[in-house]
Amino acid sequence: MTQADLSVAVALDRSSLAKIENGSRRVSALELARIARAVNERIEWFFRPAPPAVISHRNLQEPGAASPAIDRLIERVARNVEFVIERGRRAWSDTPALTRPGTVAQAEDTAARARALLGADPSGPVSALVDRMAAQGLFAFSFDLGADAADAASLLLREGGVAIVNGARHVGRRRLALAHEFGHFLFADEYTVDWRIAEQDGVEGWESRLDRFARAFLLPEAGLREEFRRLTNEGTDLRTIAVKVGSFYQVDMATLARRMVEIGLISVSDARLVRSVRTGKADIVELNLVVKHELQPPCLPNPYVKSVLSLYRGSEVSAARAIDLLLDTWTEDELPQVPELPEKAIWEFVS
Repeated sequence: MTQADLSVAVALDRSSLAKIENGSRRVSALELARIARAVNERIEWFFRPAPPAVISHRNLQEPGAASPAIDRLIERVARNVEFVIERGRRAWSDTPALTRPGTVAQAEDTAARARALLGADPSGPVSALVDRMAAQGLFAFSFDLGADAADAASLLLREGGVAIVNGARHVGRRRLALAHEFGHFLFADEYTVDWRIAEQDGVEGWESRLDRFARAFLLPEAGLREEFRRLTNEGTDLRTIAVKVGSFYQVDMATLARRMVEIGLISVSDARLVRSVRTGKADIVELNLVVKHELQPPCLPNPYVKSVLSLYRGSEVSAARAIDLLLDTWTEDELPQVPELPEKAIWEFVS
């Protein structure tokens, strides 16, 4: 918005608004309420310190490009998560810290350690990523941000971290994006963002190792080799192998092809075939595939939702505030019934 647009929206002349902005004029509570509504922010946004304003982005379509939609959303989510942690008065898991891998071999090793942290089978698919990661302190949310937004972003908080995944992507790409952000979460020994890491480490070096970590996290080498060997021995053609393995591990074909090449299962020419595979309705029926919708938007971590409902049941937040904390994915009718409070309770209430 321009200053002129905002002055009209809040019924203040432009000179008064300019004085408010430069600190030479006080602002009344009602004026601030109108300004907050006009810029679509809660009033405490003007008073509470912002979460650490350093985030990592995953933007495959346009690497390095800004993504204001995901930046704005992750700030809102971060503020909400910090509020819930603070008001909930419960101890969240300490953020596990893994040493940043300096080689491809170390990326493979840390991927195995990350799977172990989540309690995943060493060689099988890792499912329920959102709730498993929440148990380790990373709260992942998925919203449809459209084709032009980044795939994902993450941000470290004073306790734990948050990640936003663009739900407009297909399930395999959503899972890969979250695995990538989980790597940022695990390896960040201080607040970092991709371009800063690139300056220190060379963008291809660090980002390629982080991508290798994400692929190894979703497609463990031993399990992938065993599955490929079993299907090959059954006489299964490469296209069907790709469809079955991609469905089993819930990955997209580009990720599967890259992984199969890097561990020496297929040639580069075969990888082109795998990348071209599209799983159709006939495949789902004839191959008895189970269709999964992990990170289907909107998606919120269950531990976070339960904490919000606990605050509401305990009459610590209003219905309107609970809906805001749930990022408008619930309606007031869907909230649990709570007993009516006495009038004096208003002084302990967070609206």
